[in-house]
Amino acid sequence: MHIYEGVLAATAHGREILLAATALTAAGTAVGLCKIDQEQVPRVAVLSAAFFVASLIHVPLGPTSEHLVLCGLLGLVLGWAAFPAVLVALLLQAVFFSFGGPTTLGLNTLNMALPAVVCYYLFRGAVRGGNEAMVFAVGFAAGATGILLSALLCAGSLVLAGEPFIDLGKLIAVLHVPLAVVEGLATGSVVVLLRKVRPELLDAPLLAVSAKEVPYGQVQ
Repeated sequence: MHIYEGVLAATAHGREILLAATALTAAGTAVGLCKIDQEQVPRVAVLSAAFFVASLIHVPLGPTSEHLVLCGLLGLVLGWAAFPAVLVALLLQAVFFSFGGPTTLGLNTLNMALPAVVCYYLFRGAVRGGNEAMVFAVGFAAGATGILLSALLCAGSLVLAGEPFIDLGKLIAVLHVPLAVVEGLATGSVVVLLRKVRPELLDAPLLAVSAKEVPYGQVQ
């Protein structure tokens, strides 16, 4: 999912994409910062850290690698604040682990934060439902949609950068289809858990806990 430093800068179209993505990321980050109040800062920090850790676990697959992104979850909880959360995490990854770099920071942030915002508008209302199966399904859809949109943005930027990257872009799009299932399952499970223990993170009511989930000896 990360586009490495110097890859797109090799072509004229690639440099144009990097500049445009940086401008869009700056705009998205400005909107996100305007929407964060003091009470939301710890929430943004925790999810930024979760994104930082999850996206560090890479599974090599040919010329690319797979890793969880959690952009669906970021979108459901943070909305536009996903932009500064992702930006900070990617900046730290670039500094400490050389994943990406200064010229690709804007593009990588856009590829992962924009799908989060899209998921916010698509699924935030539906995730407030009172049926656990439906809540899981909405979380699954948000997680899968987020990773697929991220993959398409990443692949699209490579394809538009020029002929040398077309095959790689197509490969990235295909390889992220099975990852979308994994991301969907993870996001659906986390969303159900949040609805049961911290529903305020989703601006939703507490989801009823089934009898078998109540610890022995406790009365619900």
